[in-house]
Amino acid sequence: MRRYLNLRGLRTPGFSSGRCFFFLLLLLVAPRLWAQGPPYQTDDPVPVDLHHYEFYIFGSADGTPAEMDSLGPAFEFNWGAIPRVQLHAILPWGSINPTNNPAYLPGGTGASAFGLTDMELGAKIAYILESKYFPQVGTFTMFEMPTGSYAKGLGVGQVWYRLPVWLQKNFGPWLLDGGAGETVISQGGYRDFPYGGFLLKYTWGDRMEFGGEVFAHGKEGFAAPQTEASTMIDLGGVYHLKRNPNEQFLFAYGHSVAGQTENYAYAGMYWTWGKDKGSAPPTALLWQAASP
Repeated sequence: MRRYLNLRGLRTPGFSSGRCFFFLLLLLVAPRLWAQGPPYQTDDPVPVDLHHYEFYIFGSADGTPAEMDSLGPAFEFNWGAIPRVQLHAILPWGSINPTNNPAYLPGGTGASAFGLTDMELGAKIAYILESKYFPQVGTFTMFEMPTGSYAKGLGVGQVWYRLPVWLQKNFGPWLLDGGAGETVISQGGYRDFPYGGFLLKYTWGDRMEFGGEVFAHGKEGFAAPQTEASTMIDLGGVYHLKRNPNEQFLFAYGHSVAGQTENYAYAGMYWTWGKDKGSAPPTALLWQAASP
């Protein structure tokens, strides 16, 4: 989700003015429940439907004047394993590019590198389902596994965690999403920090979605590019391909508006399938994507 990995450290949306971000909306009932996540950094409390699957191929970038980190190619897989529970994994390759600018010492130093980075595992659980006057509420706990090279700066070198709570409310073509969490990391050069975000999205018909979000995070430590707190505004969208509504192109770009200067970008392809009548297996979806 998300929710995206950084290589020397962690880049997750944050809320620098406190440890909690409360989000409660009393709105009209929606005719359909839409989930969110990529390409935005705000995630959602809506797991993949039971016996359904999601697959992403994506690239992303997130950096500050101290260092620019990128992911790509990266592969994300989500599985609706049991009712209200989604299992999640990301296998990412990426690069680190420190600026080696003495103004940012002791951060932003070292050689550039490319390779496998820390793998992400997680579970999204919906505790409260959306109703007419109450949002859906859930968690998306993530475990970052030390698969990247710590010596090269491509990984943290030990398991670290993200512990968020997300809330979501749909009303007609609009979606409101928000939440907050805490990053827990005990490796030297890093620090625990809070994060939080808010997203507003609008859907035009069956083909196009467009949204904007606000994110903030605390200081992440000198081993991460985000050595200071930052607040960002991101804009993005989702385009549903005409030949297959379950195949989508996702994109987003964002820039800081307060705190440390920071940029964020995401682009990827998404497929979903399951046991619904007429749904295609993953091999068929990938063949469709490769066909002219």
